[in-house]
Amino acid sequence: MLSFKNTQEAFRHQSDSELTAAYWLFYTMRFPWLVKIGPVFVTTFLRLGLPIKSILKKTLFKQFCGGETLTETIPRLTQMNKYGVKTILDYSVEGEKSEKGFDDCCTEICNTLTFGGQQKAVLFSACKISGLGDTELLTKVQARLPLTPAEEKSIKALEQRLKKIAETAQKNKVPVFIDAEESWFQGVIDEYVELLMKTYNRNEVIIYHTLQMYRHDRLNYLKKLKEKAAAEGFICGVKLVRGAYLEKENERAKTMGYPTPIQPDKASTDIDYNLAVEYCIQNISYFSICAGTHNEESCLRLTELMHQNKIQNSDARISFAQLLGMSDHISYNLASEGYISAKYLPYGPVKSVLPYLFRRASENTSIAGQTGREFSLLKTELHRRKQA
Repeated sequence: MLSFKNTQEAFRHQSDSELTAAYWLFYTMRFPWLVKIGPVFVTTFLRLGLPIKSILKKTLFKQFCGGETLTETIPRLTQMNKYGVKTILDYSVEGEKSEKGFDDCCTEICNTLTFGGQQKAVLFSACKISGLGDTELLTKVQARLPLTPAEEKSIKALEQRLKKIAETAQKNKVPVFIDAEESWFQGVIDEYVELLMKTYNRNEVIIYHTLQMYRHDRLNYLKKLKEKAAAEGFICGVKLVRGAYLEKENERAKTMGYPTPIQPDKASTDIDYNLAVEYCIQNISYFSICAGTHNEESCLRLTELMHQNKIQNSDARISFAQLLGMSDHISYNLASEGYISAKYLPYGPVKSVLPYLFRRASENTSIAGQTGREFSLLKTELHRRKQA
């Protein structure tokens, strides 16, 4: 019987010392002021040449990242796979915003896909289009503004990078999640992903689009995407998330004087998220979906829908995903009941993934109840072990 309260199952992959280290890390993250000043201290220490890297690698990095290189991720992904939790490889370095930087990012993503094809534990890989092309240029394209010859060349280069990634994913049979980003260039991403799905999602799902359900237009977009799939003969790969740029989106809309694309409140986001999941299950012959969420209710609702529609727990068309270092009580309990459960496994040099790590710490602090929930679960399991 599926229960997210089972902390023994949630943390049986961790030793007492690992559990204790996670406990104190989340204890620290309960203080927003400490999380806020942390990046300043870390950046200063690095600039002064002080040995902060080793401390980071044993704390934040160990909790939220799989290693500095692909090879270093092997012990972590092997350990998770032992308990039925698969891996989503995520190169989390925010590289140089230049044509060379974009080429380097493309090469690393292709390396990730090739590596993933050799590891049974790897289920997916992930990429951001903003790592492959200039976001200001994408914004210009979405606004339908004329491009210079140099900009046209840059766009063609971006398209070639996406094609190379899709072909590498198909060759190695490792589907790729293309992340959702800011609304002012998301429309261009939508167009690119749809073109890729039409090409590569004919007999299998190689390309997954990501829909942020905190946008009030995404449920309607999902339905239109299904109609296109039905008419044009491809399968929709869709990862459903709530969203990551809420404050940024609202602030830009306010500053520039246009209606915000964001839902009026969290309840509306939750409603649309659940409706999107229901729609996909009702039309599952056109979809392969991943529920990318740390929300217990949404995960339970999806398992109930699968049961009601007589869909096996292990059906390859339906998966669940959470971030490494968070919500183990969801990931591991789902896996123990035979559902396809996976963790985002970010990797990259410690100094290069600092922006990612700082975001994880900040999000854990700002999301209502997230840090408290993690801390409480860890505390419960440590207490259980002492009593055992």
